[in-house]
Amino acid sequence: MGSRSRRIALPISIFIVLGNLACGGANDAAAVDAAADEGADAMPSPIRVLPDEREACAASNPLRNPYFGDLHVHTRFSFDAAAYDVRANPASVYRFARGESQDLPPYDAEGRATRTYQLRRPLDFAAVTDHSELLAETSICTDPDSPGYTTRTCQTYRDADVRVAGYGEFFSSIGLSPPRRVVLCQLMPGLCSASLGEAWEEIQDAAENAYDRTESCSFTSFVGYEWTGTFAGNNIHRNIIFANRSVPRVPISYVDIPDPIEMLMTLDTVCNESDTPCEVVSIPHNGNLGAGDMFRAELSRGVPYTRESASMRARLEPLVEVYQHKGSSECVTGLRHPLASEDEFCSFEQVFEPVCPDGVGSAEGCTPRCEDELGPTFLRGCIGTSDFLRPALRTGLGVYAETGVNPYAHGVIASTDTHNAIAGAVDERTWPGHLGDSEDEAVELVDLDSTTVLRGRSSSPGGLAVLWAEENTRESLFSAMRRREAYGTSGPRMVLRAFAGWELDEGLCGRDDFVEQGYAGGVSMGGELRDAPADGAPRLAIWALRDPMGAALQRVQVIKGWFDGATTHERVYDVGGDATSDASVDLSDCEPQGAGEDQICTVWTDPEFDPSWPTFYYVRVLQNPTCRWSHWVCLEADVDCASISEGDPLIGCCDGHIRSEVQERAWSSPIWYLPEV
Repeated sequence: MGSRSRRIALPISIFIVLGNLACGGANDAAAVDAAADEGADAMPSPIRVLPDEREACAASNPLRNPYFGDLHVHTRFSFDAAAYDVRANPASVYRFARGESQDLPPYDAEGRATRTYQLRRPLDFAAVTDHSELLAETSICTDPDSPGYTTRTCQTYRDADVRVAGYGEFFSSIGLSPPRRVVLCQLMPGLCSASLGEAWEEIQDAAENAYDRTESCSFTSFVGYEWTGTFAGNNIHRNIIFANRSVPRVPISYVDIPDPIEMLMTLDTVCNESDTPCEVVSIPHNGNLGAGDMFRAELSRGVPYTRESASMRARLEPLVEVYQHKGSSECVTGLRHPLASEDEFCSFEQVFEPVCPDGVGSAEGCTPRCEDELGPTFLRGCIGTSDFLRPALRTGLGVYAETGVNPYAHGVIASTDTHNAIAGAVDERTWPGHLGDSEDEAVELVDLDSTTVLRGRSSSPGGLAVLWAEENTRESLFSAMRRREAYGTSGPRMVLRAFAGWELDEGLCGRDDFVEQGYAGGVSMGGELRDAPADGAPRLAIWALRDPMGAALQRVQVIKGWFDGATTHERVYDVGGDATSDASVDLSDCEPQGAGEDQICTVWTDPEFDPSWPTFYYVRVLQNPTCRWSHWVCLEADVDCASISEGDPLIGCCDGHIRSEVQERAWSSPIWYLPEV
């Protein structure tokens, strides 16, 4: 737990929220106002403190193991999952993650699932992250026995056209600004408060029952939720992950606190800075639908970063989600902006149409940039560079030069954001879709008439989070999150290690003690280098292993970014493997073609290092091309593009609008060099 002396001053509105939290979400305005008048210390604790003891693991590796998991999973408690008849609860998610099969919609007249799905390889860890917004309302509106089931609020939700994100009154609650309580909960606050408490308790109980507390240490679950910030329809969501069983009595929602910075400050106050065991991190959602609001060069609109506020954000948000079913948010090309890239691999699995050549969307089928045309991205709005990882890392270097602290010192993970309650379901060949009963048939998955960017053809199975930890326990994995020793993959279970130091052995790849020397002579991914020698340059030692059930590796790249005192720059270096590889995939049967590597190891020294410039480095590993999930769907449907008619519902398999192949990859957390400023 941190020192209270570093706490940022909180507005009085936050103390009102603290009162609501402490009272279990009850709407007792007089009690809250009285508590606020007396100060935060007079309120009952908003944290429910529970013991979290466990047996010691039978085996522990001081050099750390890679653990594969999913930190972004939705169940029937999420309004958008329930709208597609997803009925799986949090407990079933954890059973699925550990290897059991999961029922999937649609359900028959007797309530039996017509589909099931099962992982080929169980996960090591997972977190259910249902939306904290509308958690109570979703439970009420999907339960025919609830007294609120027949209200107009629930009727509009159940009758809405979900194909266009029409969730009835639910959408007006969080899709407009400012967010507001639905009428149901204004008229029946006691019902909503009780329902919220029950749902949150079920989420906690499911995590507790799934956590392996024996010496086997076979599976770890985390209590979590998603704060669904949707300012003007823009996605600035965060996944909130707790270290242990001591968590807030109810989750903080976007309706409670619509500003992400105030939300972070509140979490810091009630959890990390409290006299309780509560610890929390916030993981920014894949940002590519944020309309420029996710990683601005300022704390909030018109408010510059200070050393204190930059430190708060860096401390609470050590990781960012670079990839999930809504695609990649690593970098973006085609924008007339200094933070845009020319990197050919930036276009990987992005859900939006190519950026408009003139910026403002005059051409059909293109996406305007947010600097030219403001608008919500959820319904095909605009794209902003400040929603992507690499621009954020570059922006962070500039803020570091001004304040001495980098607010965007983010490590990297990936996850699925599945709304089918199937944690870690990333297999391109067998992916059953993302949105329940609206994607259970081939024609729905390849439909070209979708009116939102989040359906079928534009989506992907998502990726996995990988944490380097001594053992598979909450304490060890959460420590890995905090120190950013993490990476993300687009699905395959590649193993990636990266170290940086001033004097790492150039022959490290030939040594049996690669890892030992990496830790002894440098820092691992997520770490920071200081005190550059007068004539030295950072040396990166990188080791990548293919997924034994995946394709061969093609190449390893280092992405460098730096701030030269005036502006930021970036460069991509091919450092291992074959950058000229002609490897491909035979689309007739999805058989891989061409050579590749089972492992790639290299030691690379920055040839253009300047010790006066703040700099970051991260590693990107590329597999050989394989068939994309959509092509597998078309093959399974026996689509013959030579004879298919224009009006065939599966014409999307043949008209070139859907990608046929994918080049899977992994992204490491960066390593930073930070000179004194």
